[in-house]
Amino acid sequence: MSNLLYTLAVILVIFWVIGFFAFSAGGIIHVLLIIAIIAILLRLIQGRRL
Repeated sequence: MSNLLYTLAVILVIFWVIGFFAFSAGGIIHVLLIIAIIAILLRLIQGRRL
């Protein structure tokens, strides 16, 4: 499950970068970035517990 979270976070960051430079989608891009950061933080926190 943690690998899935990490993969999802990386994909969201890539989409955010593409959207930031290619499209002007407004606030949705920043929402994707926040979701990706939260997923990365969750992975880091869960990784330290195990």
